[in-house]
Amino acid sequence: MYTLPCVAPGPMQSPPPPTSSVAQQPFQTPPPPAMGQPQMPPGPQSPHMSQQMSPQMSPPQSPPASMPMAGPPLAGPLMVGSQMAGPPMGGPPMGGPPMAGMGRPFPGPPPPGPGGFQQPSPGAAGPLGYPQQAGNSFGGQMAGPQPGMPGAFPGAPASLAGPPQKKLDPDSIPSITQVIEDDQLKKGGQVFSTNIRGQVPPLVTTDFTAQDQGNASPRFMRCTTYSLPCTADLAKQCQVPLASIIKPFASLPKDETPLYVVNHGETGPIRCNRCKAYMCPYMQFIDGGRRYQCGFCNCVSEVPVFYFQHLDHMGRRVDFYERPELSLGSYEFAATLDYCKNNKLPNPPAYIFMIDVSYNNIKSGLVKLICDELKTLLEKLPREEGAESSAIKVGFVTYNKVLHFYNVKSALAQPQMMVVSDTAEMFVPLLDGFLVNYQDSRAVIYNLLDQIPDMFADTNESETVFAPVIQAGVEAFKAAECNGKLFIFHSSMPTAEAPGKLKNRDDKKLVNTEKEKTLFQPQKGVYEQLSKDCVAQGCCVDLFLFPSQYMDMATMADVPSHTGGSVYKYNNFQVETDGEHFLRDLRKDVQKSIGFDAIMRVRTSTGFRATDFFGAIHMNNTTDIEMAAVDCDKAVTVEFKHDDTLSEETGALIQCALLYTTISGQRRLRIHNLSLHCSSQLSELYTRCETDSLINFFAKSGDCSFTFKWTRIHPVSLSHTYGHLLALKADCYTTLILPDAMKVFPVYMNSLMKTAPLVGSTELSTDDRAHQRLSVMAMGVEDTQLLLYPRLIPLHTLDVNSEALPAPVRCSEERLTDSGMFLLENGHSMFLWLGQAIPPDLIQSIFNLPSLAHLQGHMPALPELDNPLSKKVRSIINGLLDKRPNSMKLQIVRQRDKPEMLFRQFLVEDKGLHGSASYMDFLCYVHREIRQLLT
Repeated sequence: MYTLPCVAPGPMQSPPPPTSSVAQQPFQTPPPPAMGQPQMPPGPQSPHMSQQMSPQMSPPQSPPASMPMAGPPLAGPLMVGSQMAGPPMGGPPMGGPPMAGMGRPFPGPPPPGPGGFQQPSPGAAGPLGYPQQAGNSFGGQMAGPQPGMPGAFPGAPASLAGPPQKKLDPDSIPSITQVIEDDQLKKGGQVFSTNIRGQVPPLVTTDFTAQDQGNASPRFMRCTTYSLPCTADLAKQCQVPLASIIKPFASLPKDETPLYVVNHGETGPIRCNRCKAYMCPYMQFIDGGRRYQCGFCNCVSEVPVFYFQHLDHMGRRVDFYERPELSLGSYEFAATLDYCKNNKLPNPPAYIFMIDVSYNNIKSGLVKLICDELKTLLEKLPREEGAESSAIKVGFVTYNKVLHFYNVKSALAQPQMMVVSDTAEMFVPLLDGFLVNYQDSRAVIYNLLDQIPDMFADTNESETVFAPVIQAGVEAFKAAECNGKLFIFHSSMPTAEAPGKLKNRDDKKLVNTEKEKTLFQPQKGVYEQLSKDCVAQGCCVDLFLFPSQYMDMATMADVPSHTGGSVYKYNNFQVETDGEHFLRDLRKDVQKSIGFDAIMRVRTSTGFRATDFFGAIHMNNTTDIEMAAVDCDKAVTVEFKHDDTLSEETGALIQCALLYTTISGQRRLRIHNLSLHCSSQLSELYTRCETDSLINFFAKSGDCSFTFKWTRIHPVSLSHTYGHLLALKADCYTTLILPDAMKVFPVYMNSLMKTAPLVGSTELSTDDRAHQRLSVMAMGVEDTQLLLYPRLIPLHTLDVNSEALPAPVRCSEERLTDSGMFLLENGHSMFLWLGQAIPPDLIQSIFNLPSLAHLQGHMPALPELDNPLSKKVRSIINGLLDKRPNSMKLQIVRQRDKPEMLFRQFLVEDKGLHGSASYMDFLCYVHREIRQLLT
């Protein structure tokens, strides 16, 4: 807990107490089935639903029936924390109207009251009160105005400069590691049931089990706030962006039920006649079950004859337990021909491997490494559950200044090469034999992969093409009438005479000027058209880059960033040190769960709508999100704006519908539904904020605008925003207590400003900055959280007999110890830091060396030693590598060695290497902003 003083002249005024907070809104539910009676017999319309759904249908959880009320205002400091210095004045539970339009009941005993989702009181999300506080701040007294920290922010107003008044205690300011640990202790290992409207989920770092009871799991959808302001004016006043981060293909743990598939045959999914929302738990059946009212637009539609079912005495369909679309937040529909291009069922997708065989890649051994790996990796292509083999077809292309296509038809004894040298008019020289089933053509493919490194062993060709390579993939998919993915392995800027030829436009003199943004804007023309062609054909591009110098990442990565693809980058690649790092990425990329030729639409109930979209996406209009492919790691961040007043009674509804093609060629609709609370009280809006999601939004929306004028005013605008989050438009003498998660908002914001895209430094390469920006745009909430606040694990405290990891410590130099060994990872980089006084027996156990001094020069990878500590450390590292979407190259650094500077840039609570502020300085700066807001 920590306090911020906020004293200003003026009469004392009482803050408005929170009102219209609903303590509970229960479900309409019948009595549970008799003992022994199955809760969910399979129905005729649910062929994929052989499992019983009783584990998902536990009785609704009852939220607390009361909430603390605001006490009297005091001329005290502004407090941000989770504990009160004095007890708040209690208040009676406050009732509220039912949630109209939410008539879909859920199983369980019927609690008293009208129907709808349960709704918790604000007390369930976080207490709000105005208790008395001591007069110290950050553990030290700050009398009078607190000046800003000098040199903390580039572009900070000069009026804020001045010396700090007192050294502050780092332990007195909020800690992300403590918040994460507290949430894990409170909610870890528990079941999170989704039957409560507007319920704030556990943190992304918490290990929990999601139980779908009418709202989508937080693994699929998270929101910046779970209580939307009722009006646009209130939204503007509260300064909290209204957004949802949607990860439609998110991976589910083994203990969570996969999505059910609903098949209505040739009729297809049931939809609202007006707004086209799909059948979901928010539809209210009326008129004896013959009609239903849409929860999104209130339109009344007829129930199709085949879908009719009687209602019970509670107004609920008697087949409720048999239909996922009536009782679950996430499910799939089998799509009909109407949802297919040209009213024709799609073919299974294909993967094409396109290898740059120019001089650098042959000399480095990269081409041989790729070919050797593909021999085993192709055995592990994604397949439908229960299928003996993958339906995905494969093809192979090599290229430098020209393209070489390979016929690997199963009937051939040897693969055949066909060369296309006219790269201006790209075409595929063969149809039959280019895209083949791997199992059928395995012998020919093995033969080809053995021959490729030898075929080009003596090449001196260093120039390459790039855009024609992507165009060749598009043309191949067109000819085969299928979707798919291109895996392109490329090492240099395309300088050969061909469409898409690039020239070096890197200019360090533009950094920190108005023209800096031009360095990060892709060159238009060829690549812009390529993106459109790829999306139209369902051609996703994954790019593996191996640069030794500038290669215009902003342009080369433009197509992957608009087709749902990924970009991997390995600077100065060497097989010995980087080979395994690259292969881990390649294996994950080939094997990950994925859907092709996807279109996503986000629908909302009346009163607000989706306005802006951020991700690896393409948009031809303002509503349809197009992705050539979407995989389990990609997320789309959607911002919402008001267009009318929202109702506290009915709440707000969001439905994400994703139309895609499976890896076996089936057309499916994946539906995710979420219901949110609405409130006219600022206090309730803040208590239901989710910091990790807020940071994801800020990271994407900031990077997307990328004006760089924004970069220099960013610290001011961020602290201004944060000041509003704290001040709540309250009067000068109020004290606010924020929920635990919100109190660490400043350290995330400060860390965001230290990321490569937002640091205007000539020491950072333009390509590296562009790469991180493009990576962030497709990240989910858990990925941005880890990127902005890395995990720092003290391995020297490791208990080899315990399954538990040592608790991570704060990302600051002050937490390091000379005799310690720390593992740091942020999802993209991994370091093993060794203190200069580390015990020799620890070095012996890990490296099989007598002392730290023997680690001079090249830092080796961890050897595989047969002792408990070594095995445990390797197990921890491998576990983290398996868990993260990207591979991380382990870098071993010793204290006070030169490479340690790379490690220190990830200690985000300290001052940055390029002049950015420490967490402590930022808090003081924010404090100044808040005081100005409140005066």
